[in-house]
Amino acid sequence: MKKVELLAPAKNLKTAMAAINSGADAIYIGATDFGARKNAPNSLEDIKTLVDYAHKFYVKIHVTINTILNDSELSDAINLIKNLYNIGVDAIIIQDFGILNAAVQNKLPPIEIHASTQCDNRTLEKVKFFDETGVSRVILARELSLDKIAEICKNVSCDIETFIHGALCVCYSGQCYMSYANGGRSANRGECAQPCRKKYSLIDESGKVILKDKYLLCLKDFNASESIEKLINCGVKSFKIEGRLKDENYVKNVVLFYNNLLNKYCSRTSSGKVFADFEPDVYKTFNRGYSDYFLNNRSQCFNFLSPKSRGEKIGKIKKVGRNYFEIDAQLNPQDGICFISSGEIKGFLVNKTDGSKVYPNKMDGLSAGLVLYRNFDAKFDKILTNTKTVRKIGVSFVIKNGVITATDEDNNIASVKIFSGDTPKDLNKTKQMFINQLSKTGNSDYYTVSTTIEDDIIPFLPVSNINELRRNILNLLSKERLSNFRASSQKPIKYSKFPTAKVDYRANISNSEAKSFYENCQTTVSEPALEVSPEISKGIELMRTKHCLKFAANLCNKPCKNLFLTDDKGKKYPLKFDCKNCEMVILNP
Repeated sequence: MKKVELLAPAKNLKTAMAAINSGADAIYIGATDFGARKNAPNSLEDIKTLVDYAHKFYVKIHVTINTILNDSELSDAINLIKNLYNIGVDAIIIQDFGILNAAVQNKLPPIEIHASTQCDNRTLEKVKFFDETGVSRVILARELSLDKIAEICKNVSCDIETFIHGALCVCYSGQCYMSYANGGRSANRGECAQPCRKKYSLIDESGKVILKDKYLLCLKDFNASESIEKLINCGVKSFKIEGRLKDENYVKNVVLFYNNLLNKYCSRTSSGKVFADFEPDVYKTFNRGYSDYFLNNRSQCFNFLSPKSRGEKIGKIKKVGRNYFEIDAQLNPQDGICFISSGEIKGFLVNKTDGSKVYPNKMDGLSAGLVLYRNFDAKFDKILTNTKTVRKIGVSFVIKNGVITATDEDNNIASVKIFSGDTPKDLNKTKQMFINQLSKTGNSDYYTVSTTIEDDIIPFLPVSNINELRRNILNLLSKERLSNFRASSQKPIKYSKFPTAKVDYRANISNSEAKSFYENCQTTVSEPALEVSPEISKGIELMRTKHCLKFAANLCNKPCKNLFLTDDKGKKYPLKFDCKNCEMVILNP
């Protein structure tokens, strides 16, 4: 079976450990600085603690250094990378080519370098470029189809990582300048203000309103679960869940869901088995409705109603009373319920239930036949909070020639000599006592797969002595596991010809070393990143997206005047349509 990685997000140490316990093969997490989620930093001490915990299970830790950097920050980023390497971090995720230039100049340790999706990795040519420079992994744009992903995997030697779940950026990653243009908060600097989650209207040049006051750039959430087997067959190595700002319960639920799903089709890059006490359900956790985006051609990926969670569909209201309604669904006190009314999402909390009768905290807008959704399941959330889900490594014991040998699922081996003892009065009973006590791995990181006794005679020992033997051998096995853990080493980075002869502000070049790298890759740099430009020119692209409002408004192949997007302050953004590539462009007014 193919061996793949489930890569989980973590905003902090506790969430990361929960993800590992739920089945993640790798974790991506932010450090103190330079991560694209500025509100999710972590100290080196916490990352070191995480590395030590993760490596017991052969889980890898990737740290995000995926913002663009100015000249003064680049040396700090290099020092941070050195510190991360020294505490055992397995990979860094980068956007800025200044870091690649540092690697060429041997200023970095041999830590794996992954090209972030912020590098705008949507073409085979771009991925080939990174492959030829020597990066270990390329993280693809979310907008790619299964066919395109398969083509890329087939034609490169580096690992390929794809997103499979979570929030969707409406713009190609790394190419969105709307937040910076509107308020100086740069998405490429980890400060995105999420203008895509705000209300807009679509109008034509005569002022005719086509779509009014809706969340026109808001997308549903990504869910590739039905295409997992196809993605594995494409050759994808790593399956990434979005969500470094999501809470711990979200991560527990989503990671376990995909852990269980991947186990049906492939083997895994890490060790251990998850012992879960709940059934995961991604519809019971935050989602704006789900879409497989462009994996299987175009889908209805947008959600114009609200950027808030819609959750799971519950059913229709059967009857409405004075202060209650009836529905054929099991609801619980403190459940959050929402519904669509006049093109908006509205909601309420459940105060109490009595059979099919539900008593909400408000009755506004409720009527028979109304479809309800649950966007907060109080009972399920409590289960997630209190879950005792653990992860343990399989170990087999063999008793032979007076020695207990433990072999784990990765063929790491440890042995201890059995204490001397009395000749047993009942040999079978003594053997069974050894089997019973060796199976009680308790709070250790192991579970017993089997115990085989090959000796004809074994000594009688008190239970406490057998337990001591078990503790000793498992401690030795843990040391052996860690000593045999081998982090992947980054091969030398080199210059390679860039796929285009000239780059502009969309290359996001904000330091001299990044500029030098591009030039050494035989391309001309015509201008720096917007973040360091003196002004933002009128008419430049602020956003290019596969989400098309002509398509959403059913205007494809129909004659229409020039279209504009207007915000709630009356700002008017010209739209341009690249129908050949089925893309929409938002221009700076």
